[in-house]
Amino acid sequence: MTTIPTRRSILLAATCAVATMAAGLAHADGDDDRDHDRARRALAEGRARPLAEVLERVRNRLGGEVVGVEFEREDGRYVYEFKVVTPTGLLREVYVDAETAEILTSGDE
Repeated sequence: MTTIPTRRSILLAATCAVATMAAGLAHADGDDDRDHDRARRALAEGRARPLAEVLERVRNRLGGEVVGVEFEREDGRYVYEFKVVTPTGLLREVYVDAETAEILTSGDE
């Protein structure tokens, strides 16, 4: 029998995900530094919008709570990859164009 996760379970999962991300940031290696530099250059060149601005524009359409964010280059454009926990406890990846704030794809993990 499958039960719908309670709000407490969802919050616990989100908290664990954030704690895991924080631990990863504390042990960041050179790849993370290059990602950060790439994001900074894309912002300076006008090829990406600041994360806060993009998140403000799409937050209501993400379908849950954001528990992680990555900045990547996909198919020739910069994208923010949002890890989102839905109200039912599913983890989704939502890709958003970093320049236009357009949601490109979303799906369950």
